[in-house]
Amino acid sequence: MSRGQPGVVGDDRAEALLRGMLGIPSASYHEQRLAAFLADELRDLGFDSEVDAAGNVVGRVDRGEGPEVMLLGHIDTIPGDLPVVARDGRLYGRGAVDAKGPFATMVCAAARAVDFRGRLVVVGAVEEETPESRGATHVRRTHGQPDALVIGEPSGWSSIVLGYKGKLDLSYRVEVPATHPSNPEPKASELVVSAWNALLELLGPDAGHGSFDRPGATLTTITGELTTASAEFSVRTPPGFDREGLVARLRDRLTAGVLDVVNSVGAVRVGRNDPVVRALSGAIRAEGAVPSPKVKTATSDMNTLAETWAVPMATYGPGDSALDHSDDEHLALDDYFRGIRVLTAALTDLGRTAPAARTTATARRDHS
Repeated sequence: MSRGQPGVVGDDRAEALLRGMLGIPSASYHEQRLAAFLADELRDLGFDSEVDAAGNVVGRVDRGEGPEVMLLGHIDTIPGDLPVVARDGRLYGRGAVDAKGPFATMVCAAARAVDFRGRLVVVGAVEEETPESRGATHVRRTHGQPDALVIGEPSGWSSIVLGYKGKLDLSYRVEVPATHPSNPEPKASELVVSAWNALLELLGPDAGHGSFDRPGATLTTITGELTTASAEFSVRTPPGFDREGLVARLRDRLTAGVLDVVNSVGAVRVGRNDPVVRALSGAIRAEGAVPSPKVKTATSDMNTLAETWAVPMATYGPGDSALDHSDDEHLALDDYFRGIRVLTAALTDLGRTAPAARTTATARRDHS
């Protein structure tokens, strides 16, 4: 991409950054090349940068006395490349929405926010699209709690995500002795199907992915035959949901096999008076729009960090999340540029307000 004065990011340079990111495939577990590219770009923009032990790219810049604000987005994508094409004011490519566009917004806004007073930490996390979210988990374990946190995911440039459902990922494996198909003893494939039906029964008839306040289950994978079978179940859980109790009740229903918890993270939701939400809302209004708060039935790295970090936080980024993982994934460049302006203004505001907010964090975490 074209070079310029460190810290100066016009729209042309912002577009070139995103285009460069989209041109580097970075499916989960294969983010190394993109991380190295971003470390160089951050350095060119005036940040101290490194790739940490987990493979995350981390950029830091100090701008005087003030709070530490972390901007964390993920740089991995689902598998499957898409051609990088600019057409009709849109930039197409794998990750344009989920979530290279939001992360590029963070990099550009952090570079532009020269009036921010404090320390900015920009993290491009790896493996968010996997059950373990290893990148964010590593940051949570090794980095001190910041004063405020912005997660980069597609909210839409004039919207702010206040919360996400939690997630419970389960793995079920079963083996039974070989027998004739007509033998009335249950077969491995039948036991896996029975386990899935038992899970749905335990969740109840109102379960589904259409509501933030109800659990919803997905049969992620299933393989098997008469003697061996396995399946993976993913349950999205609302605030206050008893995840351990569900696992215990499901195990009681199983007559054979092993049920393992692959990953478990609680739901998270912040209020509209959260300092990060207020800063983003004010910046959206300054761009001439009415901010739209929302909650999502999916899960993000906001859940992972909120497990132990009780700080002001929210999720923000340009892009239509309905395009996540689709073959039509694209980001409108005007929305991208608006998102950069919004986040730049919000960071400047947080430089003034985040210190007082440190002891009044509004994130409510579900540890049930």
